[in-house]
Parts: sequence; structure tokens; C-alpha cells
Amino acid sequence: MGALRLASMIDLSPTILRRGRCLHNYRRILFSPPIRRLSAQSMAEMAPTAPDSDRAATTQKQSSQERVITPRSEDFSAWYLDIIAKAELADYGPVRGTMVIRPYGYAIWEAIQDYLNVKFKETGHSNMYFPQFIPYSFIEKEASHVKGFSPELALVTIGGGKELEEKLVVRPTSETIVNHMFTQWIHSHRDLPLMINQWANVTRWEMRTKPFVRTLEFLWQEGHTAHATPEEAEKEAMQMIDIYTKFAYEEAGIPVIAGRKSKLETFAGADTTYTIEAMMGDRKALQAGTSHNLGQNFSRAFGTQAYENGQRQHIWQTSWAISTRFVGGIIMTHGDDAGLMLPPKIAPIQVVIVPIWKKDDEKTGVLDAASTVQAVLRTAGIKVKLDDSDQKTPGWKFNFWEMKGVPLRIEIGPRDVSSRSVVISRRDMPGKQGKVFGISMEPSVLEAYVKDKLDDIQSSLLQRATSFRDSNLVDVSSYDELKEAISQGKWARGPWSASDAEEERVKEETGATIRCFPFEQPEGMKKCLMTSNVAKEVALFAKSY
Repeated sequence: MGALRLASMIDLSPTILRRGRCLHNYRRILFSPPIRRLSAQSMAEMAPTAPDSDRAATTQKQSSQERVITPRSEDFSAWYLDIIAKAELADYGPVRGTMVIRPYGYAIWEAIQDYLNVKFKETGHSNMYFPQFIPYSFIEKEASHVKGFSPELALVTIGGGKELEEKLVVRPTSETIVNHMFTQWIHSHRDLPLMINQWANVTRWEMRTKPFVRTLEFLWQEGHTAHATPEEAEKEAMQMIDIYTKFAYEEAGIPVIAGRKSKLETFAGADTTYTIEAMMGDRKALQAGTSHNLGQNFSRAFGTQAYENGQRQHIWQTSWAISTRFVGGIIMTHGDDAGLMLPPKIAPIQVVIVPIWKKDDEKTGVLDAASTVQAVLRTAGIKVKLDDSDQKTPGWKFNFWEMKGVPLRIEIGPRDVSSRSVVISRRDMPGKQGKVFGISMEPSVLEAYVKDKLDDIQSSLLQRATSFRDSNLVDVSSYDELKEAISQGKWARGPWSASDAEEERVKEETGATIRCFPFEQPEGMKKCLMTSNVAKEVALFAKSY
């Protein structure tokens, strides 16, 4: 394909061939239609008001309002895109397949960064940065790596108006350039282990895109480590998938299943790939994070060696990554027909305060009380926002902050000021069930109550997602049972020891792939669901993104 001129500086020519396997192992889905933009005026027209004098009427009006987003049960993909647009998470970029991550969406990514950065540094890793332009010859050095990635490479062929002597790859992943530098930095076993991480953007030329889940460019962290022994490398790979698993459960409220990828699904250039697989609201699987034991594959290709006792030995390596597709996973796991629903630990705003007044002489007292409550919660370390704008009605604000998934809403009106109390509503419990009146404004009482409810919401979301996952996971013992489970949109778990060809057959006939061989395995020997031969492990099958 000919080069595409960009501002007369560089040319990008995507190499579009038959799809290969890559770190995220993206699956085919329909091309997403453009996000339908919704103006603030049109949102205001659709939203009801909520005067302090009639909260019950407000609830009734809200429940009967015109639909703001497509129901999940009607069209899951349209629902997903509606939430991204109307919760102001992202928008499409001018280049097909790219997206602009808006401040609220990026704040969720920052929460992921904040947690992982601490864990990476606690386990001895340092952040650094590698160039995004990689010589094409680097990619060619590791045979399986170039085969797996060539369908998705974006290539720079012209720079400064001149044809380049060697085409450059816009970073699809960094194993090659990392090894080039490791070769210069590692000379003896005293230089090991070398453990680094970078936060960067990645380019993979995707033809079918979905915001956050699959885009031409996305953000991620990628860790790279070098070790003196294979045991150290394996321990590192397992340690990192464990960190990802704990993050998914404890911070994101997503009950992932951790395990080992099959040979066909292993990262191009790795000996072993470990993964965390999450069930989305439409019951498709999302590969949410991966950790690879690279063995000596890249060190042999690049000649990365360390001396010990006068002898040279190729180093052992790992790489591991989580990307902005995790944001998509959070949306599709927890969201409902009212919009986004965020676990408190990763919510950019944990509590929103909505002051309510009808008369001008009520405004000052209500806003003063709301500001006091805001100060109390902020001092307690809670991420709180006071929505004191008077351009929108309280009802509009209720709908808006529900759409953005804020875990708790505090309402303060003139009666609440008089009684020195507030009304608190939970995002995960719609209607009267989640609304509590008369919570004292006394700082110690309010702080304790809010913190307790945030913890309860965090646990509730994980429990709800776990129940949904378990109710849609079926144990099977034959291929017919597997096909039946997949046809019903469920995940199938069954004994497996069949060949790669049989695994491809399952994919062709059902659309499902082996997501992983879970770490948690039942005891005893079993018979393979496909061949009836002895099987030591059960595999997890599902359709996926």
C-alpha cells in the first residue's frame, strides 16, 4: 500500500495482511457506528426537575422520562457506545479507528495507573520510556514475533520529505527495542535482575474498532524484565499476573479468571502467556491483562547475554501489560440502563453533592451547608464534587451524575439545612431502595456513614458481577455440551487435551476460543471432551472481544 502523507513530515503505510496473534489477541467484532453526540440543551429537555419539596415526584418523573441511552437488553453495542458518549468518556478522533479520551475517561485510567504504579515500585520495578519508532529490522529478528505482528504494523517510510533508508515501525509493543537496549546495559549477572516499566501509547492498525476495546492507538503500561535463571523469570511472570488479578478484584470489582493461554493463543515470541479473563455484561470474554514468560527467545535473537564465571549465557525475560481496554471492561461489567456505574475505588468522583433550593433567600443557606459537607468529606480523603451550578435543575443533575456512575449522591435542601441532615442515594440501588433520609451533618457521623456505604458499594458490585459470571459458566464433558453452552451465550469449562487442530475446529464451528486453562483446577484425571483421551486440565471456552 502506498504511503499516506501526514503534514509533509512522515508517511505511514499500514501493512494489512491476514490477522496474527498479538498481546491482546483481539477478536473480530462489527465496526462500531459513530458515537451519537448529545448536546447539553437536549439532555436538559429530556431530564425532569427535582425541587426539594417533592423528591418522591422527582423519582417518579425520572423513571418515566424519555430513554436517554439504548437499553442493554435491546442492543448491547449501542448501549456501550451511548454510555461512552453521554458519560463523556471518549469521542472518535479525526483518523478512522482512533479515539480522544476525554477528561473523565482519562481520570479512570489515571486511577488504574495510580494503583499499578505503587505495586510496580513495591515489587522493584522502575519507570522509564523507550522511543515509539522502532527499526523494522528489529521486528524481523524474532521470527514468530514478526509473523504475529506484521498484519497490524504501521510503517514510517518518509521523514523530512525524503525516503528513509530503513522503514520504521510505530510501536506495536516494545520487546524488540527493549532487548536492543538490554544488550547494551547487561554485561554480567551483577546487572540482573533488570526490571522496568513504561507507560506509553501503542499503534496497531485495526480495521474494525470499538472505543477502549480495540482502537488503532491505545494507552497501556508494559513491563519488561531480565533475569539470570528461568525460575526467576517464571516467578516474575506469575507475580505480575497476580498483581493484575488483585487489581481486577479489589479495585475494579471485576471477578476475572486467571490462567494460562493455550499454545495457539500464546503471545508471539513467548514461551508461556498468562491472562486474566473477564465476563462482560453480554457474556463475551474480555482479555483484561497478560503476563508473558519470554524464555530466551528475544535474548537469543538480539544476543542479550550476561557473563558469570567467565561464561556467557542468554538472559531470561518477561513482559506484561494492561491497557485502556480495561476501562471498557469496567463499563461493560458494571454499567446499567441508567449509564455508567463505577466502583468507588476507581471512581474519579466518589460523592457528588447536589444543593436544592426554590427561592433566592434559601440559596445562601443551602450552599453554605453544602460547602461545609464538601469540606468534611474532602478532609476525610473522599473524592467529592459540589455541583453548585444554577444553569441546570436538580433533576437534570441527578440524571447526569447517575450517567457518569458516581457511587453516592448527597442532596441538601432547605429542610435538610434546618434539620442539620442530608439525603444520600446509592448509584447501585435505584429508586427508594437506595435512598436514605436524615443522615446527620455532624462530621464524624457523616464521614463514617459515607465511608461505610462506599465500602458496601465496592463489595456489592463485585458480588453482583461474580454471581452473573457464575450463573453463566457451565461445566461440560462433551463437545455437544460445549456447543450447546456456547450457542446459549455462556462460557463452557471442560477437560481438554486435544490438538491445536481440534482447538481450531472449535473456533470455526462455535466462534469460541480457549480463553485459558484456569489456575484453579479440579483434582483428578478426566477425559478430554473432544477426544475422550486423558486430560489433566480443564479449559475455559467463550466467545470474546
